[in-house]
Amino acid sequence: MIWCVFDVSAKEQEITRLEKASAALDFWQDSERAQATMRRLGGLRKQVEEWRGLEKQATELAELVTLATEDSTLETAIDNESADLIAALDGLEFNLSLNGPYDARCAILAVHAGAGGVESMDWAEMLLNMYLRWAEDNGFKTEILDKSIGDEAGIKSVVVQVDGEYAYGYLRSEHGVHRLIRLSPYDTDHARHTSFALVEIMPEAEGEVDIQIDPDDLKIDTFRSSGPGGQNVQKVSSAVRITHLPSGLVVTSQTERSQLHNKDTAMRILRSRLFQQELARRAEERARLKGQRISAEWGSQIRSYTLHPYRLVKDHRTGFETGNADTVLAGGLNSFIQAYLRSGIGQDDE
Repeated sequence: MIWCVFDVSAKEQEITRLEKASAALDFWQDSERAQATMRRLGGLRKQVEEWRGLEKQATELAELVTLATEDSTLETAIDNESADLIAALDGLEFNLSLNGPYDARCAILAVHAGAGGVESMDWAEMLLNMYLRWAEDNGFKTEILDKSIGDEAGIKSVVVQVDGEYAYGYLRSEHGVHRLIRLSPYDTDHARHTSFALVEIMPEAEGEVDIQIDPDDLKIDTFRSSGPGGQNVQKVSSAVRITHLPSGLVVTSQTERSQLHNKDTAMRILRSRLFQQELARRAEERARLKGQRISAEWGSQIRSYTLHPYRLVKDHRTGFETGNADTVLAGGLNSFIQAYLRSGIGQDDE
């Protein structure tokens, strides 16, 4: 049944079509579209290779079972092969939930501290470290594109590029408000505090393929970086702020020494924000036609992390929870991600 759902033959036909298209003489004239096509082609080849390998493994197991009717010593080998096959099948079956139109893309992750001063800024930094650890443990590369440091501790906001196949597909489960309940390390009375932070997950926009930006719609300012980076960064106006006038969106980049590099980074962030805004508009329109209601960003609390008086992390959408809060905050998010993807929540949002 699952083999029919994946439809290997259809994927192989698409590979043939894309290979033919990539061989055209004018293929690279539109470099952004060509790069998107090549990423799609590479992903399809990997998927088909995995499923054909699984097919071969199943065939060999069937042959082993036939031989076992004459040789009982093969039972242990059959048990081991069966366990391996089931594990591989379970993994590939889970990957079928990553079937959104943008799931295979890299992701832009942003964390914003909520109201609450140093408490929320510290919480935002805890979330940043959690996602960086998760990415490292799961083979994704990260790059901090912009970061605003808190006045006393923590961060006001941060934007991170997460590179790797299906980065967006996995991380889209994290979009929303995250709540922390703990005994405050910054309160002299050591009272219990509740802090909030907003996590945004955006698929990386593929340039003009997804979003067309009129240069006349942009206001570009430069300023001195407020972050670390040495004396040159502090003295030279290398940081860039771009305002998209029609939407009012404002993005900044100040992590690079080069003003040109910061401008390129800011444009990358802006494209992804505009793309996410367009996807949200489409989702809202679909929800309106269905008579559904979509919560505002800061009203869509998705997960609570309770560290006092007990330890519990609970996802309010799926109901999945664990008492091992330290493991979660150290990057152990896969159980929450899998529960979200298996639930099918948000599949219609794209």
